This record gives sequence, C-alpha cells and structure tokens, in this order.
Amino acid sequence: MTTSNRAETTPMTYDVEAIRADFPILSRKMHEKPLAFLDSAASAQKPRQVIDAVSKVYENEYANVHRGLYQISEAVTTRYEGTREIIREFIGAAHTHEIIFTRNGTESINLVAHSFGRNFLSEGDEVIITALEHHANIVPWQMLRDEKGIVLKVAPITDDGELVMSAFDDLLSPRTKLVSVAHMSNVMGTILPIKDIIDKAHAVGAKVLIDGCQSVTHIPVDVQALGCDFYIFSGHKLYGPSGIGVLYGREELLDEMPPFMGGGDMISSVTFEESTWAKLPHKFEAGTPAIAQAIGLGAAIEYVNGLGLDAIGAHEADLLKYATQQLSSLEGLRIIGTAPTKASVVSFVLEYAHPHDIATIIDRAGVAVRAGHHCAQPLMERMDVPATVRASIGLYNNRADIDALVRALGEVQEMFG
Repeated sequence: MTTSNRAETTPMTYDVEAIRADFPILSRKMHEKPLAFLDSAASAQKPRQVIDAVSKVYENEYANVHRGLYQISEAVTTRYEGTREIIREFIGAAHTHEIIFTRNGTESINLVAHSFGRNFLSEGDEVIITALEHHANIVPWQMLRDEKGIVLKVAPITDDGELVMSAFDDLLSPRTKLVSVAHMSNVMGTILPIKDIIDKAHAVGAKVLIDGCQSVTHIPVDVQALGCDFYIFSGHKLYGPSGIGVLYGREELLDEMPPFMGGGDMISSVTFEESTWAKLPHKFEAGTPAIAQAIGLGAAIEYVNGLGLDAIGAHEADLLKYATQQLSSLEGLRIIGTAPTKASVVSFVLEYAHPHDIATIIDRAGVAVRAGHHCAQPLMERMDVPATVRASIGLYNNRADIDALVRALGEVQEMFG
C-alpha cells in the first residue's frame, strides 16, 4: 500500500535528532519513560525558536499594534504585520490583505459561514461537505441550514476512507453555491483530490472553502494554483502558538463580505448614526489581536520553511510506512483509513480493548496518543466504530517513537488478550 503521494525515502540531510533537540518538551520523561509524542494532529509541540519569539514579545517588545505612535508599538506592529507576508508567501496568496487573522481554524470557518453564508446564500441553495469532515466543518453549515433553509449535502467515502468522486459529481448542481471540504482528514490522514474538487465546483458556479488545518503541516500549498476561494488553517498544529488562526480569502470575495464582528480596529469611522468599515484585512479583525501568537506563528512557518515541506513530508512518509507495517503485525488490530493517498496519521482499533483504555495504559509507557471520536462523530458512525486510537506523526518523530507505541500495545495485548 502506498501511504503517501511523496517519496518514501527520507533525505540524508534530514537530521531528526538535531530537530528533536529544538523541542524542549521532547527531553521530558513521562512515568520515567522517554516521551513518545504521537498527537501532533491535535496540537503540535513548539520549537525553541517559536517559544523564544513569543517570549521576546512579552519581555522586550509588547505594546498594542496599529495604535501607538511610539517606538515599541511601531516595532511590534512591523513584526506582527510581517507575519502576514510570511503567511502570504507560505500559501501562495496574491496579497497580504487576503490574509485574515482569527483565533483558530474553527473561527475561520465560522467567519465564512457568518459573513459569506448568511449574506450570499438563500433558501434552497446547496452546500456540499464530505463524510470525513471535522465537526468545525459540519456544525456551522448545520446552523446556517437551520437559520436560512439551505440544503446541506454530504459526499460519501469508501471503506478505505477515500472520497467517492462519482457521488460527489452527482451532488453538484446549479443550486450548489459552496463546497467546503478538508484537504486532509484529521482521523485517517486521507488527502482529498482538492484541485479536482475545486475545478468541478467552479464549473457549476460554486465557491470552495478548503480546511487545511491538517494539510499545511505536511503538504506545500499554493492557493492561487489551486484556485480555491477560501483556505483556512490554525497555528497550533503548525508548531506555532494556540489562539491564532488564518483565513485566506480571495480579495473580491472579502471585499463583498460584511464584517464578522464589530469593534475597534475594524472601522474607518464611527458616529452614533452609522459606522464605516476599514479596508482589508482589518475589516475582519475587530479588537486587540493575538499579537505575540501571530509573531510566534511567523516564527513557526520560518522554522518549517527552513526544513522544507518536501523533506518533512518524505521523513513523515517513511515513518508512516514503518508505523503501518509494525501496527499491522499486531493481532486483533485494524487500521481505520487505508486510502492510497494519505499522510502522517494512523487510526486503529483493537478488538479486545476500548480506545480510551488503550490510551490510558500506553501513557504509562510514555506514549501520548489521542483516543475518541476526534471531533468527527459522523465519520466514526460511517466506519462503524465508536472511537479510535490515533497516532499522528510530526516532523520531530522517529522510529523509536513508533517502536515505543508497538511495545506498549503489546502490553495492552497481554493485559486484555
């Protein structure tokens, strides 16, 4: 089984042990065992470079941005806005004002649902999602359905976790106004054919939102080449701080959309009779922003760029192949999600133990994984499991982490088997 669309041989120049030294938490021991952190799909660990960037803001540079006519404020504003350019280049956007800062990926999707959906979708208009979506890309559209009377359609997936493209094609119609899909499944690692999805959606006049929270840490993204209308991701999965997210939107769409929230910094003028809005991107960024977090995200992207996403992807593909082989050898273990094109995630169940019990037991061996429905309850129902154990691989993981997971699962077998 091909587990990635990348080369499966890690370049010799990728020094994972040197990279691990950049992450202070990986030197910790848990229950007197080395920490094998395999939960990066939930939230990745932070390198020293990011920690130092955030600390520097609070120790030496903190002031509010855009408002202060003094040196510290002007300096931190320059660094804060500089992150916008780092992100623009990272995802291939045309303009920095197409980069909107939010709290996280969830808020980014809700912003589109509120500002685009509530103003440009009408009763009977259709929104298409897929059966493998995170709750953040389901619930906002359900709320819009209940409020506006739109029709929410779900494209099915196969038993392997692939999107059924023929069924997706059948769902498209002149009433389709928005397609909102994950670039990569947070549960199974499936990478969707989003260029094909975007082209087909545009052919019927629909706009397209891509949830890139999982993908941007593993896959180079060029939003102009893809042609998507919106692309969202969060900082904390990209080795950056929590509390910062990104919405990319095409300029002409963002110009037409009304503000998401009202308050300071998103206005041009305010009287008691009326208010007018600031230009992009500030129209969507009411109030004091996450200043240090945005700067930390810029440092995280620079760190990832320094390693190179192609090199990271090759390293992770090698580990994913190794993990899949090792886990498949365990009696009673079934991997959930075996699409030919996937990345960095192995979800599984054991026939003799509940995922919550498994995660609790292997924690005693220093192994950190996620257990549960992973904010994807409809997907669990589709795959006919109540929950899974999810081991997710980051740029700092090595084969020793996988070996620790397999050994710990052997102990689970002895206990329950």
